[in-house]
Order: sequence, then structure tokens, then C-alpha cells
Amino acid sequence: MQIDLDLLFTWGAVSKKYQKDEVIFYEEDLALFYYQIIQGTVKMFNTNEDGKEFTQGLFYKGNSFGEPPLLINEVYPCTAIAIEDCVVIKISKDKFLTIIHEYPAINQKILELLAFKAYRKAVTSRQIINQKPEFRINAFLDNYKKSCTTPTVKVQIPFTRQEIADFTGLRVETVIRTLTKMKKDKKVEITNHKLFY
Repeated sequence: MQIDLDLLFTWGAVSKKYQKDEVIFYEEDLALFYYQIIQGTVKMFNTNEDGKEFTQGLFYKGNSFGEPPLLINEVYPCTAIAIEDCVVIKISKDKFLTIIHEYPAINQKILELLAFKAYRKAVTSRQIINQKPEFRINAFLDNYKKSCTTPTVKVQIPFTRQEIADFTGLRVETVIRTLTKMKKDKKVEITNHKLFY
């Protein structure tokens, strides 16, 4: 979701630059700000005791992130990190809540965004429960393709094999082996190490 930048700045928002790999907030931090990306990409992820990372989502220019715990006085369930140099706008929780109350159209957009995120989380959970690697990878590629402007044509997948593993909960070796099989079955195309779906 994107709230008009002029409106956010009018209500006291500030923009902050984050360098690549700089943490924006940590898992278990209290949610105190609304965040919206002006430039760059942000990844939200969890790490288990063994150090294995599970990516919860990627957010791009115009996207907001971290809203659910902000609205229910909870801590962040994930860590958010800039995966490239970013400019992120942030506004305090109390001012964000005032904006929601003052502008019904923004309130409606927030409700739709939260419903969409809950729906995507349920679909993703269903896909991860399925233990077959090809099903998980195919579902991930389908979800990415749906988010593209022209989902009917073949698109280049901008993720490394490791990132696909992080999204799907698989080992990188399993992803590589499965993509090789999917290429043989003509379900994906791999040209010069680039993945197309």
C-alpha cells in the first residue's frame, strides 16, 4: 500500500536512508512506526536456532511493511533488513493511527492490505505444508509471476537459488536439483544461469 508522501510528511513523517544489509527493525522489537519504501528493497525474515533463514516477504518501492503488529500493540514477528540501499519513510504510530481515522479511504486501503496479507499467509502456509519440493517451488514462482505487470508472459525470476530456498524452506541443493528437473520437463527455462518462468 502506498500513502501519499506529501500527506505523510505533513503529519510529521521523516525519510531515512538504510545501507545494504542494514537492519530496519529486529524480530521482537516493539512496533512503533509505519514504514513505506521510497527507494530500494526490504526483506523480512526469521532465523532458526541453526541459523537457517526463512524469508517472509520482499517489499519494494511504494510498499509498506510491518503494519499488523503496529495496529495490535505487538512486537515484530520478523527482522526487516535493506537488501540494497534504501530510502524508507517512517511515521510514529500515534500519527499513523490519526491518519487512518481522519482519512476513510486510507482506512479502507489498510483493511484491504491486511486482508490480502492474511490471505497470502494462509496460501503460503498451505504450500509449505506440502512436502514435495517441486510443488513448493512452482507455487513460489506462480506467486511471483502473479505480482508482475504482465503475468501471462514468461518472466525472469530475479531470485538466487539460495533466496528461493529461503522462501520455500528447502535446502539450496534441493532447489538446484528440482529446478534442473523442472527444466528437463520444460516447466522452467534456464539460460546462462538465469531462471525464466
